Amino acid sequence: MIDRDKFEEMPNDQGKQAELRTAGQDAEEEVRVEQALADFRASVRNWSDAAYKQPRAAELTVWRRNWRIAAGWALGCMLVAGTLTGGLVEHQRQQEAARIAAQQAHEQRLAEARQQAIQEDRKLMTSVDNEISQKVPSSMEPLAQLMQMDDGETQ
Repeated sequence: MIDRDKFEEMPNDQGKQAELRTAGQDAEEEVRVEQALADFRASVRNWSDAAYKQPRAAELTVWRRNWRIAAGWALGCMLVAGTLTGGLVEHQRQQEAARIAAQQAHEQRLAEARQQAIQEDRKLMTSVDNEISQKVPSSMEPLAQLMQMDDGETQ
């Protein structure tokens, strides 16, 4: 805008005319800029009103997305828990199988030791029998043969 006091103080008429022309052009340009800004503001407001008036599905989409995310996390956690549980169960099963195998091996060694002890006892008894027993004297031999026959018939 032109300051009127300065405009009147100009000594030259030509300067006054040039200033008036410049002031008039500036005023016209200012009016055009103001009109452009007003049009821009109006179009922004119209666009904003139109955007606010449209139906919204964002909340429903967010809810579904949140539900899906929560379900995904829950299933993932269940998968991890199942994997860990399965690993623990398998580890315990292997430990139990190893314990049972060790117990069976121990029982088998005990049974073998008993069998060996029984066989050693029989060998010992046979050797003791052989050492202690006496041969039948020749005079008693007929009686010993009768006893052997008698034992054979009763069995």
